[in-house]
Amino acid sequence: MRLPRLLVLAALLPAAVPAQSSLTPTEQTIVRAVDVRNADALALLERVVNINSGTHNFAGVRAVGDVFRARLDALGFTTRWVDGAPFGRAGHLVAEHPAKGRKILLIGHLDTVFERSSRFRKFERLDDSTARGPGIIDMKGGDVIIVQALAALKDAGALDSLNVVVVMNGDEEDGGHPLDEARRALADAAHGAAAAIGFEDGAGDPRSAVVSRRGATTWTLRATGNAGHASQIFGKEIGAGAVFEASRILHQFYTTLSGERLLAFSPGLIAGGSELKLDSSGTEASVAGKTNVVAGEVLVTGDMRTVSPEQLERTQRAMRAIVAKHLPGTSAEITFDRESYPPMAPSAGNRRLLAMYDRASRDIGAFPMTAVDPAKAGAADIAFVAALVPMKIDGVGLSGHDDHSDKETADLRMLPVQTKRAALVIYRLRR
Repeated sequence: MRLPRLLVLAALLPAAVPAQSSLTPTEQTIVRAVDVRNADALALLERVVNINSGTHNFAGVRAVGDVFRARLDALGFTTRWVDGAPFGRAGHLVAEHPAKGRKILLIGHLDTVFERSSRFRKFERLDDSTARGPGIIDMKGGDVIIVQALAALKDAGALDSLNVVVVMNGDEEDGGHPLDEARRALADAAHGAAAAIGFEDGAGDPRSAVVSRRGATTWTLRATGNAGHASQIFGKEIGAGAVFEASRILHQFYTTLSGERLLAFSPGLIAGGSELKLDSSGTEASVAGKTNVVAGEVLVTGDMRTVSPEQLERTQRAMRAIVAKHLPGTSAEITFDRESYPPMAPSAGNRRLLAMYDRASRDIGAFPMTAVDPAKAGAADIAFVAALVPMKIDGVGLSGHDDHSDKETADLRMLPVQTKRAALVIYRLRR
């Protein structure tokens, strides 16, 4: 299934800077520097992929951070490690390169979903154009693009005038708690930034980028009723029971809200009976009941995805209104998790940044770029700066396929292409 797309991309690869290029002399130097450094980029990618940095392997996350910190130090950045103890994680790498120009925020993350117990541990070269490894596209490849783009700018004498901040979080795959504290360093770095670029792998297609992401939150519904003998259900003293009340609410959620574009909500766990307990993880429930007893309690937990703060607020308001109309003899309440990933709504600024990426891609002789459907873009760290930065784009990290699985594979031919595009956009943003 993947081969035809890879062959199409191969046909679109730039052989060199086009003869009639619209690149300035400095930009041509930047592009050539990326090519000169490509062997180093591949070696760096292999090195960091071979370091296990599952979110809960704190030493491994710090070790990957140390590799990138040394690279950024060598480029003249001022770097620091943000201790993750207050939010129960390894921490984050922050690197600053102040200058008089417009501030540009570059976002990566150091952790992967593959913890120390995983058997998927090593970089493996499959052929001359692909390699497999834990976190190779999600998102150590994106981190490599960040530092290699900055190095190319340095080689061309263009970095000195750029105001750039790099934040590589150590807990993107499993955010620390409280989440506001875990994302404080990122939010602080975003203040005053004109643009933010996230180097997640996105849709896996280098011809696309993310200009809008849906946020993610969870919700919990509790319905209660009068327990009693099943023969007395619907009577004045017993009423409808908790199960019918929960069923009413879920059915009305579906009929009222399921048709709204880019809104997703899914009950992931439901349990009901006479006795009910939820474990501390919130993922397992124990329940007891009998066929001749009216259930007294129902618990439902679920996920919700929205594309804008307005859609989130409107949906929560509608769900609360549905919950409030109880069946006889029942009660219910719904709560929403305050520790959620916010949405990144589409905006004119985001589309303008996509246009810059599209222009840079064409200028190096590569392919045009389009926006990813927000329905296919999950939550990511860039959403935490959505309200702070006027221009944002994500999903421009190393492309490939099968992230979060032991088949996670990178298209190595895209590494120099995506690095050149990033370097050119960063350079042009100074204006």
